[in-house]
Amino acid sequence: MLDAALFDTITKFPIDIQPFKDMIDGMRTDLKKARYKNFDELYMYCYYVAGTVGLMSVPVMGIAPESKATAESVYGAALALGLANQLTNILRDVGEDARRGRIYLPQDELAEAGLSDEDIFKGVVTEKWRKFMKRQIKRARMFFEEAEQGVTELRKESRWPVWASMLLYRQILDEIEANDYNNFTKRAYVGKAKKVLALPVAYGKSLLLPYSLRNNQT
Repeated sequence: MLDAALFDTITKFPIDIQPFKDMIDGMRTDLKKARYKNFDELYMYCYYVAGTVGLMSVPVMGIAPESKATAESVYGAALALGLANQLTNILRDVGEDARRGRIYLPQDELAEAGLSDEDIFKGVVTEKWRKFMKRQIKRARMFFEEAEQGVTELRKESRWPVWASMLLYRQILDEIEANDYNNFTKRAYVGKAKKVLALPVAYGKSLLLPYSLRNNQT
């Protein structure tokens, strides 16, 4: 049934096969790699396991007919959203991943902050850890900001769920901060009330003109 659904989708929409192949390669990476030397390596991992989802989704969601944005810029924003979501997952799940022997944080940046794998496994929140986490959260938010303009260029009926997803994922970063950066033993999650409140906000954002049109009007 799943194959039939996928076949139906790829016959209706111009989806390229490469993101699917890349995603499979990303899943294979988890079988043999549990550390990442630097952000360049982590970036590629995030692309393979999550950025690919953005690239798969754009042809289905569609670019708004009135949009003046280039397809390249919309796909770039979709890629940024996938990367932001995966970075958020990694920051949320530091403790859980460590208990499985995995550390997805850039090793060189840990070392620069005076941290090691052993500090991750101990799971104690220190000033060094807080400073390190602030840097990681800032970068994830940067990718969310990059994605925002692209969301406005999607077809009107596709924008609401994407905006809702983005707003809720960004709130996970807020919750990590609210937990005093303790992502070792506390799992950051967005409560039901906040989820419900995010929906009308996302809907309102989905009604805005594509950024490319607003930019032309100013």
